Amino acid sequence: MYQDKSLTCRDCGEIFVFSAGEQEFYAAKGFENEPVRCPACRAARKRNSSSGRRPREMFQAVCASCGNVADVPFRPSSDRPVYCKDCFQSKSRW
Repeated sequence: MYQDKSLTCRDCGEIFVFSAGEQEFYAAKGFENEPVRCPACRAARKRNSSSGRRPREMFQAVCASCGNVADVPFRPSSDRPVYCKDCFQSKSRW
């Protein structure tokens, strides 16, 4: 049903192959547009856009289960228990 297509990259102008497998994947995900950048330019764009983000602020809290200090991505409040990663994962396996 799908056949490999040659497309031209919007950024670098190089020709790249949009394979039948990739086309099938795009269709399964509901993507309607073909890629406009080659894999190398897509990867470079992704690297550049994620590096501009500021790092997530972390807060320290004492684990309510084991008593170890844990870094958490939210400001802990005194009315709810906070668990370290290991204790949280063991409690969520119920």
